[in-house]
Parts: sequence; C-alpha cells; structure tokens
Amino acid sequence: MCLAEFIGTAVLVFMGCGSAVFLGTASSGGHLAVALAFGLSLMVMIYAIGNVSGCHINPAVTFAAFMDNRINGMTFCVYIISQLSGGIAGAALLKLLSDMVGIDRTGALGANLAAGAGGTGGTFIIEGILTFIFILTLLNVTIDSSKSSVIGIILGMTLTLVHIVGIPLTGTSVNPARSIGPAIFAGGQALNDLWIFIVAPLAGAVLATLIYKGLKFRR
Repeated sequence: MCLAEFIGTAVLVFMGCGSAVFLGTASSGGHLAVALAFGLSLMVMIYAIGNVSGCHINPAVTFAAFMDNRINGMTFCVYIISQLSGGIAGAALLKLLSDMVGIDRTGALGANLAAGAGGTGGTFIIEGILTFIFILTLLNVTIDSSKSSVIGIILGMTLTLVHIVGIPLTGTSVNPARSIGPAIFAGGQALNDLWIFIVAPLAGAVLATLIYKGLKFRR
C-alpha cells in the first residue's frame, strides 16, 4: 500500500506539474491541457493502484478518510509519509528532466503561488473551496458500490474541473503533496506560500467531511 501511494503521488506530480513546466498555461490550450493532465493522471492511477491502496495520493483525501473512520491511525500516518515522499520524488524527477532540456515555462517547477489570487486570504479561500468540492464528491462517490467501475472517471473529471477554475488563480493545489515537492526545488516565494497550500486543502477536507457526515445522517 505504501509503495502504491508513493508511486501514485509521484506520477501525479510528475505528469501534472510536468505539463505546466513544458507546456505552460498562457499558451493556446495550455490551461486546459494542464487541467486535463492532472485529471487524467488521477484517473489512470485510480484504475492502476486503486485496488491496492484506494489511490488516495493526496493527504487531504487521507485526512478525510481518517475523519470518516475509513482508515485507522496507523494507515493514516504511513499514507501521509508515502504521499509526501512520492510528491518529492516526482518533483525531483521533473526537476532533473527540466534541467536536462532547459525548459520551465512556469519558472518555478509548477509550484503554487498566492500572488495571483488576491494574496494570502484569497488564496486560502479559493483552495479551501476547490478542495471542499473535490473531497465532498469523492466521499459520496466512493461509498456507493454501484459506481465502482466509474469512480476513476468521475474523480478524474472533478479534479480537472477544479483545476480549470483554479489554475489562473493559484495554480491549483487541493493536494499538499502536490505543492510540497515543487516548492522544495523552486524555493523562494513558493516556499513562503507553501503553508497556505497545506492548511487550506486540509481545512477544505474537514468542512467537506463534516457536511458529508451531516448529509449521510439525514438519509
């Protein structure tokens, strides 16, 4: 399970951030291509490793699963460690490739920055809302066994959707592991802003889980 989470997170960071690094988001179709890269990466990994670990590949997802009593404390800890390690490994591989070919159209290895979203407060709100949407969808879809065959498609499209909205504003995180890896190698402002992209997604996950529990209780 740990290896699956490590590989899945590494692939998400390498492919998703890599699309931004090599394509950019300002060029024609670049914005949509990056959003699709993240969504498709998640979809592929769900079908590749979902039967092994559940394919969380996101500390916010793991936190929500823990809050909803779907995993225990030990699983929570080892998943988080695996995801963070995978995110750093994916960013390291991307950094190596970017340096080899001399291309980084983001200038910061696809790291998330608060500057384009009205500063710290605006970034926090945006990331919290986007994560809330993604986690609420995930919690409801994954509990319904009748949707098991299409979970990858639904969640991949949901992640694509939140990226389409969020990329022009924050670069879109909704995943602390996705933000930590690139920020380590980018340094500077990306590291200064990193706490927002850790705390806001977790806050969004908490809110989504509480509302999900309320909706479940009322059924």
